[in-house]
Amino acid sequence: MAVVALVVFGLLRLTPGDPAAVIAGDYASPQDVARIRASLGLDRPLHVQLGLWFGNLLRGDLGTSIFSGLPVTTLIRQRVEPTVALATLTMIVAITIAVPLGVLAAWKRGSWIDRTVMVFAVSGFSMPVFWLGFLLVWVFALQLGCLPVQGYSPLSRGLWPFLRQLILPALTLGFVYMALITRMTRASMLTVLREDFIRTAYAKGLPPAAVLFRHALKNAGLPVLTIIGVGVAILIGGVVVTETVFALPGIGRLTVDAILRRDYPVIQAVILIVSGVYVLVNLAIDLLYVVLDPRIRY
Repeated sequence: MAVVALVVFGLLRLTPGDPAAVIAGDYASPQDVARIRASLGLDRPLHVQLGLWFGNLLRGDLGTSIFSGLPVTTLIRQRVEPTVALATLTMIVAITIAVPLGVLAAWKRGSWIDRTVMVFAVSGFSMPVFWLGFLLVWVFALQLGCLPVQGYSPLSRGLWPFLRQLILPALTLGFVYMALITRMTRASMLTVLREDFIRTAYAKGLPPAAVLFRHALKNAGLPVLTIIGVGVAILIGGVVVTETVFALPGIGRLTVDAILRRDYPVIQAVILIVSGVYVLVNLAIDLLYVVLDPRIRY
């Protein structure tokens, strides 16, 4: 996370664009821009700006937005609910659908079922998120009129309005994630299904469902669990595009707006928090290895 903080700080200062010029407007004089830069502290040397930012981070202060004047923590708190809701629903839908599909494809290897599942998985990697989002909007919102195009309804207003607003974004964001998990589940299951203990389980008369899910899937779970954790990066990147397509007031939209405005404190804080979430999720995945494989000890 420290490396991420340094890289983000440096890249933001090296990329074209000056927030002071954006605030001043198109008709501002160089003196006006210089005065705004001084008031924002952007005229100080980079090492001084970096030291001040790290000092504030150690005190839990993420800074103040250049444009809104609000604390960055307040802006993130206002936008975090839609993003967390979208990411959580996406993971639930993706894992619930992808793992059984991968198991089924491995069990029916070489059949039309396996080929159909693999076509789905390849298509998931081939479709851009924004294109799939527009396609779902055209079908379900414009043609069928059964789902809304944009907006967000908090869970406090009811479960169905909450789900109704997030179904299309969750399917859009989860399609690539489902494809990734499906392919890994199939590949891992194919390896396990060749093992001797699987033949022994069949010889003992166990039903296929018990063999597949109780014995094979548990032993094939480590790579699947790993890819679920790695796939969080796909969710993080896809949230920005998905929230933009469906006009969800989440962290992704906040990030896009901050980038367009060169709002350095907001961009730095959001990327740092997202990096922290990614690190913690992968740490949790590593700790869950103990549950799936008793031979692993920390």
